Amino acid sequence: MLSAKSLFQEILDHDESFALFCSIAASGESQGGWENARIAALVPESQRDLAPKITRHGADEDKHGRIFNALLKKRGLDPVPVPPETDYTMLLERNGIGLAHDKLKRDEPLTVQDIVTYLAHSRVTEQRASEQMELLRKHFADHPDLGRAVRMISDDEDNHLAYCHEELLRFAYAGHGRVIQRTLRECALAEIRVYRDVSLAVMAHMGRILGWPKPKAALLAAGIHAVYLYERLGGRRRMVSLRMPERRDALGGPATPEPEAA
Repeated sequence: MLSAKSLFQEILDHDESFALFCSIAASGESQGGWENARIAALVPESQRDLAPKITRHGADEDKHGRIFNALLKKRGLDPVPVPPETDYTMLLERNGIGLAHDKLKRDEPLTVQDIVTYLAHSRVTEQRASEQMELLRKHFADHPDLGRAVRMISDDEDNHLAYCHEELLRFAYAGHGRVIQRTLRECALAEIRVYRDVSLAVMAHMGRILGWPKPKAALLAAGIHAVYLYERLGGRRRMVSLRMPERRDALGGPATPEPEAA
């Protein structure tokens, strides 16, 4: 029976597919760490209270990258090159989601609108990350090698999502509501396309590595297209709604250190 658990288990059990999975994840997390660090450094003076939270966000992302690399090292594996078509973070940037890297590389202060754009982009992508980690947590929370890492990253992603909700609501109350909703819709529409394309590319690489028969590969591709259709027709609404989270000030403290034996 083809299930999310059996699919992940197959990928995790094979060294080459596991190396690709961890390398893709580590690359994306490290890129997110860099982006948040630059945004924290360029926060406009009127929003300097946000800088420590953005810094914490970036520190968490960097930590996640180190965790995935540590999982590779524990298996005696090296990181592998990330195929460009599987690079979710870079493809989002190329599709205009979030703040352009050219802007982040300059030493010019960002605007309040830039911070709103960053938070809206993060709200959409952290929804995806939180859901993906919740799926892994459901099936592998007690895994002897992956369990601690999965639980920690899942908790962090939930904190990131709560932070985005709270800060965007603060900006909405300050008069940015219409801009926030428009930006969220634009980001969500672009993200679901990128997620579909990246998912298809990742599954194609995994299928080649694991020798999946054509019917299995076709079934997985059909499932990815079905998810995209669902999200295109309305499922993306979960990415654009805002509500005050139960976890308040979720990024108000220092980042938690990664497990020593990750």
